[in-house]
Amino acid sequence: MTVEKIEALVIGAGQAGIAMSEHLTQCGVPHLVLERARIAERWRSGRWDALVANGPAWHDRFPGLAFDTDPESFVGKEGMADYFAAYAQMIHAPVRCGVEVSEVQRHVGRPGFRVTTSQGEIDARYVIAATGAFQKPTIPALVPAELGITQIHSANYRNPGQLPDGAVMVVGSGSSGAQIADELLRAGRKVYLSISTHGRPPRAYRGRDYCWWLGVLNKWDADATPGADHVTIAVSGAQGGMTVNFRQFAARGMVLLGRAGPVTDGVMTVSPTLSADLAKGDADYLAVLDEADAYIARNGLDLPAEPAARDLGPDSDCITDPIASLDLVKAGVTSIVWATGYRNDYSWIKLDGFDAAGKPKHQRGVSTEPGLYFLGLPYQSRRGSSFIWGVWHDAKFVADHIATKQSYLAYAPGAPPASPPSAAVTRV
Repeated sequence: MTVEKIEALVIGAGQAGIAMSEHLTQCGVPHLVLERARIAERWRSGRWDALVANGPAWHDRFPGLAFDTDPESFVGKEGMADYFAAYAQMIHAPVRCGVEVSEVQRHVGRPGFRVTTSQGEIDARYVIAATGAFQKPTIPALVPAELGITQIHSANYRNPGQLPDGAVMVVGSGSSGAQIADELLRAGRKVYLSISTHGRPPRAYRGRDYCWWLGVLNKWDADATPGADHVTIAVSGAQGGMTVNFRQFAARGMVLLGRAGPVTDGVMTVSPTLSADLAKGDADYLAVLDEADAYIARNGLDLPAEPAARDLGPDSDCITDPIASLDLVKAGVTSIVWATGYRNDYSWIKLDGFDAAGKPKHQRGVSTEPGLYFLGLPYQSRRGSSFIWGVWHDAKFVADHIATKQSYLAYAPGAPPASPPSAAVTRV
């Protein structure tokens, strides 16, 4: 059986895989990008219909190509997918679509890996897992199926018309949960939203978008805190960009709940944490305003004051008299959208570079398993790592690491210094 050979194999052609291809090309590393579906498939089929990017078009992009739209607008999911497809074409990325990787194993007695795919085996010296942070949706086993309530993950939610008539419970107060709950409320649905610990930054403040504030305040470069739980962030580009304010949601008729608990005889227990979690979110929000005000004063910037931004809104009845338990049937809840995140799934990589929880053991994407790399992980090198522009910079570090390894392998004692690797990309 003929085995295809390639220097570097990138698995996944989303934003991480395309960024990786660009930098490997610039480093002269022959490579191939495998994608089981289409380029940026998650943007097309793994998001709800009305989703837009959480950052403005001037920010949520790669350096080499701007969007053909208002820089302050928030690009829709199809526009994002089209952007990455166009970028791949612009850089002549060697992407092969419709190929699924089922296994990666290390060669015995020689360098590199054997990669088993739906179209045969590939021999690669380096493997870059660019499958990102959103792999397997997680749904807590809290609501028995026999209740007959429709339960879907946010990855499978598309629009309000997809759900049966009746009230909807959304579980999760990150960006997905907040945006889906707001969309359902605007569609006229009765909405219950289960709130947990979250960050709640302003969409914009004093004439500058939150992405800009993260940049000038050096927040994008923040390191992960070892052992700390990193909370979800409720931010939205919907409706032209808006600050997520759960108190305002409640004032419009949404019922806020504490953290969802187990269901017994159709009754869900609800933790008494709503007020505390809302207060933590408000504190996060106000801290950003304080830092922004201090930055403006320190640098003498002429940006308009915005005192109304500190008005947190009223406390509705569901906040002052929080619900301790909810009879789902009596409340008319016919569906639940679980915006409860994802878990890693690297079971197809048959190597030892993972901890007991299945998370990659790495430093800035460089695995403890020589020759294996990761890209698109949250906090891979800093806070911005899993964002579009951040993954582009992380990809450069990984590509440079591979090119450096190549230069060592090319060394021969007494021989003239080896020329840099050819810039030509192997076409397959």
